Amino acid sequence: PDVIIEAQFDDNDAEHGQDHLQDALTDDIKKLSLDASEKGDGVPRTKADDGPKVNDPRLLPDTFLQRTAKVVYILEKKHSRAATGFIKLLADKNSELFRRCAMFSPVDHRVPRAYVSLADCPPDFVTRPEDYSNMLFVCRIVDWKEDSNFATGQLAKSLGQAGEIEPETEGILMEYGVDFSDFPPEALECLPQNLPWVITLEELAKRRDLR
Repeated sequence: PDVIIEAQFDDNDAEHGQDHLQDALTDDIKKLSLDASEKGDGVPRTKADDGPKVNDPRLLPDTFLQRTAKVVYILEKKHSRAATGFIKLLADKNSELFRRCAMFSPVDHRVPRAYVSLADCPPDFVTRPEDYSNMLFVCRIVDWKEDSNFATGQLAKSLGQAGEIEPETEGILMEYGVDFSDFPPEALECLPQNLPWVITLEELAKRRDLR
């Protein structure tokens, strides 16, 4: 719809001439256009209705806005909930939690720290915790209460000393849920049984050599 603007001017406006009046009208029309387009109801607004909404985020382009969201439900748990890390005693020795739990600190800092039961820890962990300061463990997160800063975990197994290839590799495979157990006999029966097996010349002719 057409927008009709009634302009009131005094002697000062007359002294500035027609150019000044034209600029003022143009600015008012821009403000009205922004308000009408954002509200989307087709009803023109005047300056007396709403006034210039300088701080209204609805008037800003999408490129200046940071969209936010809130997680309301976990549809599917993709992570294995397993992590490798180290166990240590809690700092507060006088607390009730100190006599029941230890702290599991994962190597991957994206995984939260977790309380683990002392019953899952080695028998001499409480008396000699320094012996396990460099020992890798696998912990699986089982729960995380809303009112707790730390998750609740369960120790699965001890991998060995940190820095060695085999414990580190096994920990990575367990974290990502890779099955690295031995192949069953049914799978091994599909392989050639007459050893040593060599590729025939006819087969080599059909293959691309990537050696």
